[in-house]
Amino acid sequence: MNFLRFAVRRVAEMAATLLGASFVVFGAMYLAPGNPASFLLSGRSASPEALASINAQYHLDDPFFVRYLRWLGDIVQGDFGRSITYRTDVSRLLADRLPTTLLLVVMALVVVAVIGLALGRLSAVRGGGTDSAILIGTTLAVGTPSFVAAVLLQGLFAVNLGWFPSSGSGDGFLDKVWHLTLPAIALALYLIGMLARVTRSAMLEALDSEHVTVARSRGVPERHVISRHVFRNSLGTVLTTGGLIVSTLLVCTILVETAFSIGGVGQLLELSTTTKDFPTVQAISLIIVALFMTVNLIVDLVLPLVDPRITLGSRSSSV
Repeated sequence: MNFLRFAVRRVAEMAATLLGASFVVFGAMYLAPGNPASFLLSGRSASPEALASINAQYHLDDPFFVRYLRWLGDIVQGDFGRSITYRTDVSRLLADRLPTTLLLVVMALVVVAVIGLALGRLSAVRGGGTDSAILIGTTLAVGTPSFVAAVLLQGLFAVNLGWFPSSGSGDGFLDKVWHLTLPAIALALYLIGMLARVTRSAMLEALDSEHVTVARSRGVPERHVISRHVFRNSLGTVLTTGGLIVSTLLVCTILVETAFSIGGVGQLLELSTTTKDFPTVQAISLIIVALFMTVNLIVDLVLPLVDPRITLGSRSSSV
């Protein structure tokens, strides 16, 4: 199978899966207790005309499939509906908040990639006391939930030491980076431990392989053996966890953004769920699913390029 054909097939699979996910997201909100009319009225009685107006605005009297197809058609055109809570277009809410969340996720992802890979490589190559210390540290990191890390970091570095802001997302790029540093570390801590352990296991397996033994017997310098034959051959396993890492980051932003009062999509989802703002919850849920699938698609396309042992089509989806 050539690469173009494989890429087209994976994009088609992703589109079909996303369509199915959209049905699940819309159906879940449809089955959830309450509706926009009950939220807008807040328990107050309304005249039949007012109730009819609300039902007409949100198409509440239409059959399920008619509402789903209308909702899906609007989304294809970039219209995510109107927020019940904020009384404005959902797309406008997302445009205001999505850049902050994406910056937070990218910062956390960089921290995870740099520190996680470095610790995993160091643990596998050095062994001994270094390996034991890193294993203990990564075990503690994996066992620390993001919201606990957020509280600890906030208390130490924001409240006691005053090095970083305790809340808010800042204004301007550099101020945003400064405000999002602690949240990014809180978001990354668990995944650093996970990636370091995955990298360590993959490299230990590669170190025991036959071609590494052959390379060493031919007098290839050890640093070249590690970088070219061990670390490179481990990247396939590491990349496979990419989808899981990104999806975990996206989900955990809800907790971290709430803890640090960051005006991002995660905090918006938490508030919208509490207030039963169905259009906003549906839009954010679908975007998270789409981002997760996009990352998996990228991993599927990149994996055969970095690991020649993997043939096109041998891996249907990432973790």
